[in-house]
Amino acid sequence: MSQPMIDPFGRTVNYLRVSVTDRCDFRCVYCMAEDMTFLPKREVLSLEELDRLCSAFIDKGVRKLRLTGGEPLVRKNIMSLIRSLSRHLDSGALEELTITTNGSQLARFADELAACGIKRINVSIDTLDPQKFKTVTRWGDLGKVMDGIRAAREAGLAIKVNMVALKGVNEHEIVPMMQWCHENGHDLTLIETMPLGEINEDRTDQYLPLDRVRAMIAENHTLEDIPYKTGGPARYVKVRETGGRVGFITPMTHNFCESCNRVRVTCTGMLYMCLGQEDNADLRAALRASESDELLYQAIDEAIGRKPEGHDFVIDRNRPQVAVSRHMSVTGG
Repeated sequence: MSQPMIDPFGRTVNYLRVSVTDRCDFRCVYCMAEDMTFLPKREVLSLEELDRLCSAFIDKGVRKLRLTGGEPLVRKNIMSLIRSLSRHLDSGALEELTITTNGSQLARFADELAACGIKRINVSIDTLDPQKFKTVTRWGDLGKVMDGIRAAREAGLAIKVNMVALKGVNEHEIVPMMQWCHENGHDLTLIETMPLGEINEDRTDQYLPLDRVRAMIAENHTLEDIPYKTGGPARYVKVRETGGRVGFITPMTHNFCESCNRVRVTCTGMLYMCLGQEDNADLRAALRASESDELLYQAIDEAIGRKPEGHDFVIDRNRPQVAVSRHMSVTGG
C-alpha cells in the first residue's frame, strides 16, 4: 500500500493538490461565470473524508500537499482540517503543506496557518489597480487582500503571488507587479490562461503567451534561468536588477508535462490524473464504501496507471473555446 506512485511514463507522483470546496467569494472573469451554480453539500467530501483521503496519498508517497478551491479559506471549519493534516508535518511523512488563496480571508487565518506548520502560501492577484481588481474578480476588494498579505508576512509566511497574464487587461501591469513583489520580498509567478470551463468571455481575446511576456520583461531587465523549484510546474528566472524570482507557468506555449509529478482531487473526491484531460477516478465511492482504506488504495493505484503523457490545450479562433468543460474552481486552482 505504501509503494510509490509511478505512472506509465516512469514519473513519480509525489505532489497532490486537493480542492476543499468549489465555492469562492470572487468570480474572476477567466475562472468562472458570475452566476455560478455550486455543488450540493452531500456531493462534497466532509472534512473527515478529506483528511482520510490526503492521509492515504501521503501513505503512498505524496510529500507536497496543496489545499485549493474555489477559495479554501471560505470552507466552514477549514482550520480543523489543516490542524489535523499538520500531524504529517510533525511526523516527517509530509515535507510541505501549503494553500493557494485569493487572500480575502488571510487576515483572519494567517497566524493560525503559520502555527500549523505552513511555511509559504500562494496568493492570486492579477492587478494592483483597485478598480481593475474589482473588474477582474467581479466581487473582490484589493484592500482586504493587501491586509491579508500584510498579516501573512507578519506571521512569517513566505508569499508567492500568482498572476494570470491577460491580454488587454493587465499585460502592462506585469512589470510593475514584478517590481512590487520583489520590493516586498515576494516571488511572482505568471500563468497563461487555460481553456477550462464556460465563462462569459472569449479566451482568444484573453490569451497572452508568456514567451511574449518574458521578452517584454527582458527589454529592461536581465533574466537568468535558475534551477529553483517548488514542486510545481513553474520555470523560474532571477531578475538581476531586483534580486527577485519570476516563475512562468506555460501550459499553452511550452507545456511541462514531461516532468509532471502531480495529481488533483476535486472537492467531490474525483481524482484527475491530468488537469487538461477529462479522465478521472471516483475516490469518493471508495471512501464511502468501506471504513478500511483498501478500496481507496486500489482506486488510486488503478488511476495512476492511467495517467496520460500530457494535455493538449489549444486556444485559437479555429478550435473550440473550451478544451475541458469543468471549471478550474471544480478541479482546484
